[in-house]
Amino acid sequence: MTRWLLLGGVIGPVVFVAAFLVLGATREGYDAARTMVSQLSLGDQGWQMIAAFVVGGVLIAGFAVGLREALGGGPGSRWGPILVGAVGVGLVVAGIFVTDPALGYPAGAPTGFPTASSSHGVIHLLAALGVFVGLPAAEIVMARRFRADGNGGWALYSWLTAGVGLAAYALAVAGPSGVDALLPVVGIMQRISIVVGFGWIAQLAWHVSRGSAAAAAVA
Repeated sequence: MTRWLLLGGVIGPVVFVAAFLVLGATREGYDAARTMVSQLSLGDQGWQMIAAFVVGGVLIAGFAVGLREALGGGPGSRWGPILVGAVGVGLVVAGIFVTDPALGYPAGAPTGFPTASSSHGVIHLLAALGVFVGLPAAEIVMARRFRADGNGGWALYSWLTAGVGLAAYALAVAGPSGVDALLPVVGIMQRISIVVGFGWIAQLAWHVSRGSAAAAAVA
């Protein structure tokens, strides 16, 4: 069961990233370069992205359970899985409580963030914040774990991923918050943050699942 949960950590991020890349490229009237992923949950076809949020989030949350089992004890064995689990739960909540129209999508939406948010829009923003903050926090915690295990390569990768993800997300938020020069690349910046961070989850899941399988074979 633990190994299946770990493999879910590979599948979940891939499903989510593939969904927003395909839907963003094919949705009529949607500009992936300047519009955030969450806007794909709006409109008659929004259920497709909502499903990707929920499925991806459930699989990542399940991965967190498997990660806790696989890590056993030691540095990061508690907070690493908790933070990864928060990312998964945040995705599910962000999928259920859809965002408000913004960034010019759908047609007629404000060019930036809305001046007034609905209750479901506020919940979505809080859940998204949990994802974009929880993920780099998990990467930093796991970097400490890898350093303690003598795995300097994974520690460095985790630190770099956290830095790039936070920087890209900050630029994505800055555009609609008043830095007009960034508005044309808001979607690109957010997608960089997601792809880098979710790629880390998928690779971590594969890395830990291989180690778990090797340990089971030896036992």
